[in-house]
Amino acid sequence: MTGVNAVCAAAGVDPAAVQVFLHGTTVATNAILEGKGARVGLVTTEGYRQVLQIARSLVPGGLAAWIIWPKPEPLARLEDTVEIKGRMDAQGREVRPLDKADVRAGLDYLKRQGVQAVTVALMNSYLNGDHELQVAEMARAIMPDTPISLSHQVLPEMQEYERTLTTVANVAVRPIVGLYVRNLREKLRAVGMQGRIALLRSDGGLMSSEKAEEQPVSLLMSGPAGGVAGALWVARNAGLKNVLTLDVGGTSTDVALIEQGEPRRSRTTAVGHLTVRASSLDVKTVGAGGGSIAKVPELTGALRVGPESAGAVPGPAAYGKGGTQPTVTDANVVLGYLPENLLGGTFQLDREAAKAAVQTIADALGVDLYEAARGIIDIVNENMFGALRMISVQQGYDPRDFALMGFGGAGPLHVNAVAKLMGSWPAVSPVSPGVLCALGDATTRMRTETARSLSKRRSETSDREVVALLTEMAEQTRSELREDGVADKDISTLFEIDVRYHGQAFEVPMTVELDGFENGGLDRLAAAFDEEHRRLFTFNMEAEHEFVNLRATALGQVLDIPALEIEAGDGDPSPARIRDHEVWVEGRMRPAAIYDRSRLRAGDRVPGPAIIVEMDSTTLVLPDCEATVDRFGNILINPA
Repeated sequence: MTGVNAVCAAAGVDPAAVQVFLHGTTVATNAILEGKGARVGLVTTEGYRQVLQIARSLVPGGLAAWIIWPKPEPLARLEDTVEIKGRMDAQGREVRPLDKADVRAGLDYLKRQGVQAVTVALMNSYLNGDHELQVAEMARAIMPDTPISLSHQVLPEMQEYERTLTTVANVAVRPIVGLYVRNLREKLRAVGMQGRIALLRSDGGLMSSEKAEEQPVSLLMSGPAGGVAGALWVARNAGLKNVLTLDVGGTSTDVALIEQGEPRRSRTTAVGHLTVRASSLDVKTVGAGGGSIAKVPELTGALRVGPESAGAVPGPAAYGKGGTQPTVTDANVVLGYLPENLLGGTFQLDREAAKAAVQTIADALGVDLYEAARGIIDIVNENMFGALRMISVQQGYDPRDFALMGFGGAGPLHVNAVAKLMGSWPAVSPVSPGVLCALGDATTRMRTETARSLSKRRSETSDREVVALLTEMAEQTRSELREDGVADKDISTLFEIDVRYHGQAFEVPMTVELDGFENGGLDRLAAAFDEEHRRLFTFNMEAEHEFVNLRATALGQVLDIPALEIEAGDGDPSPARIRDHEVWVEGRMRPAAIYDRSRLRAGDRVPGPAIIVEMDSTTLVLPDCEATVDRFGNILINPA
């Protein structure tokens, strides 16, 4: 609200004139990470009380992980889980009716347990949700003020563990997210803002604040999704179709892949140890950021960086807030990559404190100060490199076919070095990289989706059946966007079908076009799946194709945010030069220059080594590289 009031005052705009308020938030993420979700009561079918405890029987880690792995506590505890009598079969037909007295007894027990939210997840309810609706009706009578989530509404797909877990996670964060969103809405309305309030979803789309209260599980990756959406907008303006993103903050680095102007999406969202079935941008996170702490454990005597972070308070030693542990930021200060003046001169870094902190690493390793600082930077760059390989090389993509875009407060400091490791050129520093996530919210659009399990082999279904189901699902998603105030003419629809070979346990999502699908659509889909399966896994199988889940996504129009062109220059950056400087690269101190980004013009070419400073970030150009400024102010770094 401080930001809203400051922006409206600076722009001379009455809050009542604002039509759209866009917001990315980590409230749901933090509730899961900090274990502060609501106490959830779970209602399951008789015989399935331990569905969350059994889970997928997958133990992460090496061969001995099953001995040392501390199994995380499920979001709904066993003592807060009740079984009820009643059953649907695998075709959605009632085999055994609900025992109303048994259901009431279970709900009364949950009420006595003091649960703050209730999940109803019954076997095969994705095919027929009638029993779940009956249980919800009784629950509302017994616990009228308790939030209730039904699995057939949150995730109408097969696989009871994923469906149950996702629904439990949804209702666990509902009280916290609901309170936050309602408070936000009330405060915005109080200052006269009557426009539409939209929150950023994990998949990079927008949802209304009312929908966010009902389905907060869609917000779990809201924060990182904004950066990818912003990178997509910058890439379009810069004429780049294939981009790897490098979002470096204080604690962590988020990486993602954009191919042919489309970010890769995943059917799962992972936060900490929790992995739920909810669409999100395919973002990988590593504990490598500006605040990551460097240390030399006595046991190994080898330098390590992160994942522990100094945070904002006390922060890196260079911040002068009482921090003494050496961090990545301190190493950048020691090497001269981060000048002492930050935030337009409003924040002074303490270089001597940074040197003292990094000297402890140098002493432990028996090397000089600058070698120790460079070692810290090399390791954190390798950590980022490893995360980028996970979303490129390990997914079948050649990173040399992609540009690398660095943003967040520290992204432009590292993007040139990581681009050299990846072979990904150009290395891009967008305008105002520190707030690109906020810009991303403003460049995306309203989005909603629904899914349905089909689970039929090619010989068991037809083009006509699939078209009928997708058409029905499309109307459902369009009506949801219409309820959120999106005009029907502004809505477009995308379709996906999850395909696998019969007998496989995992499927591949494939995009389909509904136009002309009735004439051989499934055969074309099977052929496209064979091609994609070979690209991903290098082989195909003789087994029959199976169509598992259908998905329809409705999209509103993209907000038209124009990119501002900057003044054209003659290629000479000297008017933006602030002063001479020195940086430690390639084993020695070398002369460099510091430039003011706001004074650079389109077409200016900045030879490395150089440092380009701005209000919210700092860009490092290495030796043997050259930075070029495009007409929108983006900095594109290439080998000289």
